[in-house]
Amino acid sequence: MDGDVLRWSQYRSMPWKNGGGTTREVAAGTVPATPASAQTADGFDWRVSVADVDAAGPFSSLPGIDRVITPVEGEGMVLTVDGASHPVGPLRPFAFSGDATTDCRLDAGPVRNMNVMTRRGLATAHVRIITVTAAQETALTYATGETLLVMAATEGIAVGAPDGHGTTLGRLDCVRHEGPGTLALRGEGTVTAIRITATR
Repeated sequence: MDGDVLRWSQYRSMPWKNGGGTTREVAAGTVPATPASAQTADGFDWRVSVADVDAAGPFSSLPGIDRVITPVEGEGMVLTVDGASHPVGPLRPFAFSGDATTDCRLDAGPVRNMNVMTRRGLATAHVRIITVTAAQETALTYATGETLLVMAATEGIAVGAPDGHGTTLGRLDCVRHEGPGTLALRGEGTVTAIRITATR
């Protein structure tokens, strides 16, 4: 299978910007020909990571970053974004600005969140939850200039080329492909499909 298979056991652990916890980086990238004026110390134009949230508290301030957060384990959380309360349920992607003042409340215990970050003006992200059934293969087509990442939210998923050999993913393993192409999903379970598109 073309593309990269990214395993949970190999994700790099790093502290949150505000020091309040840790996150595991799944993948990150830059937009081709990013101008020097737009380059930043953190070195990415987009990033996918998985963070454990064990206690209520503030999120890091990330100016110029757009975020999509999806609880992949636990019963969800309540985010207060610039004073507005938003319940965020399991496997329910929620988009918000990294510039916003954001606090998290855990009413039903710890959560594990998938985070997708894109640098505003350089890249955008779309996150979709897909249920895969054994009765029918699911095909995902991705375009030139588009990065597709598929993370297994459950066991029981295999990915590969249409009608070709599949690679089995464990829980929170991920595959990364650069377009154009088509990726086939087989088995029984749930995945998060993340499309990263350059906007310049």
